[in-house]
Amino acid sequence: MVNHKPEMIRAEEVAERLGISRTSAYSVIKELNRELAEKGYMTVTGKVSKDYFEQRYFGWKEGIR
Repeated sequence: MVNHKPEMIRAEEVAERLGISRTSAYSVIKELNRELAEKGYMTVTGKVSKDYFEQRYFGWKEGIR
């Protein structure tokens, strides 16, 4: 059995991946966390699920792990 630990990413990595400022990255995280909360998921301020981020921005992840 594979034990997958969900990964969370912070504003620094979001900023780097998208080529934006850290301030803008915090806005991205806030919006993604709002979407997740509306779907009933728990969120962590200042961090976002790496899988969800990649799915929404790059479209290559199937669901949240």
